[in-house]
Amino acid sequence: MIDKIKNYDAIKCLFEAILELKTPEDCCRFFEDVCTVKEMQAIAQRLEVAKMLKAGETYTAIVNATGASTATISRVNRCLNYGDGGYNLVLKRLESK
Repeated sequence: MIDKIKNYDAIKCLFEAILELKTPEDCCRFFEDVCTVKEMQAIAQRLEVAKMLKAGETYTAIVNATGASTATISRVNRCLNYGDGGYNLVLKRLESK
């Protein structure tokens, strides 16, 4: 992924800032300042799509439950199967909580 990012130092700084957030309230405050509501909703929607795909849900069920487009579902599915493992890492950690 590093090769895909043009300004890796700025992205790395962003990731380090995110790692400093300790609570959901911290995250809410930070992301509310950094992202638009639509951007946060889009990210949350993709995570929900990933959860549903991992649970074996059909595209139709996911569209109906989340409102995600089939293109978004396909992209998330591609990332789950051929990506860098980010979704799988997070989903596994969330399951263990």
